[in-house]
Amino acid sequence: MFKRSFRNADRVDKSARLKKSNTVRDPQKLSKLQRSLEETLPVKRSLNSPIITLTVGKEGRLFAAHEEVLCQSAYFQRACREQFLEAQSKRISLPDEEPEVFSAVLEYLYKGDYYPRLLHNKNRNSWELEDATRSPDPSSENNTNNNHRGGRGPVEATMHVSSVGQDLLRDTVVYCAAERFGLEELKRLALRKQGLQSGIDVATILRSAQYAYENTPDSDSRLRAHYLALIIRCRKTFKRSGTMQAEMERGGKLFFDLFVAMCNHLDDVVDMSNARTPKTI
Repeated sequence: MFKRSFRNADRVDKSARLKKSNTVRDPQKLSKLQRSLEETLPVKRSLNSPIITLTVGKEGRLFAAHEEVLCQSAYFQRACREQFLEAQSKRISLPDEEPEVFSAVLEYLYKGDYYPRLLHNKNRNSWELEDATRSPDPSSENNTNNNHRGGRGPVEATMHVSSVGQDLLRDTVVYCAAERFGLEELKRLALRKQGLQSGIDVATILRSAQYAYENTPDSDSRLRAHYLALIIRCRKTFKRSGTMQAEMERGGKLFFDLFVAMCNHLDDVVDMSNARTPKTI
């Protein structure tokens, strides 16, 4: 879960800059991308499956993936079957997805994780995120001889989401994408990674919580509960927040659930207190 270290409870975020993504349109670049996929495939038999091209986001950024790899997702199983039967076109369009998030989903489908990787530190017997500034710990279980070269560079805990127009917690957005694509293990992985983040300001947490509520079903018992528990645990920080007050005045299901959760929490505290109180006749 999140630690209680907040940079500033009411910090106003800087204006997010929408990063321009380079759309791959050159056939030679696409061929190079396909070759790179074949080099990273963990399962050799997937090399025999067709290459699917995917256009992602409003700018139509181009991705390539093997059909067998994509079909680990029930969503893509249906997409491949329906589109191939109707148009005989091995192309899938995802205009509402974020290219950065889909890149993480695709990396997970190929490698079972997405950057920064989740590593186990044997010395501390704890899980941690791969450090992009130095070589990974040689004692980590997930390391091999080829993985001692450090990370690809720093990765922010937040990312700009064009559909929202603001920065949100990256792992929350990945979790919601995994929900859409039917990837339960990726949801668990994203939630575990988010629990290792700290120093996130109140405004970003609340925006991310609202996004989670808007992009998960009411039956979701993990990501939503994560945010409710976080707010309750850090309630002193949130109580001082003007952002929290403004959001609560606008209302919404998040805050109704928060009210119910806090009532349940108080009931548990009262029950524990009564259990310790000697009974009198």
